[in-house]
Amino acid sequence: MKPIILLSGPPGAGKTTIAKELVAILPGPVACIEGDKFWSFFAKGYDGDERNKNFITIMVSMTTSSLAFVRAGYQVIIDFSIPPGFLATAFKITSERNIPLDYVVIRPSEKVCAERAAARTEGAVPNYAVYKGFYALFDKAARHTICDDESNAAVIADHIRDGLYEGIFRVTE
Repeated sequence: MKPIILLSGPPGAGKTTIAKELVAILPGPVACIEGDKFWSFFAKGYDGDERNKNFITIMVSMTTSSLAFVRAGYQVIIDFSIPPGFLATAFKITSERNIPLDYVVIRPSEKVCAERAAARTEGAVPNYAVYKGFYALFDKAARHTICDDESNAAVIADHIRDGLYEGIFRVTE
């Protein structure tokens, strides 16, 4: 069975750009789920301190919805800022169905992420300081992390593809 690839990292890391490159170089069929689109599903979600419930709902929804694609023979890329703390839940969802799970964290420097997030044409983040704590959450995923401020998306996608084939991003528990 083809794996589900959680392509993660803080805002501004380049996940969506790299996901597009991965789709181009991975053997088909490939489905790509862009997590930010799931925010629009909330007609009336939790506000303030309860907003974390929305975030968890999105992560679980993306992971479970990807199962249908895998069953149909697709390799799935989930493009979203999924912190390492969610891995146990994602692994439970996939392992119960014998579906391999890979976790790849794109984590350039905080400065690069802030610059990219501020330069977005859609969903710009002018004050990246609000993500400082969120950025730090990805410290806990060293084995799965690519820290690269210099390479373009195509080079990083090649590195990810090679790592996927070698099994270095596989989640085992």
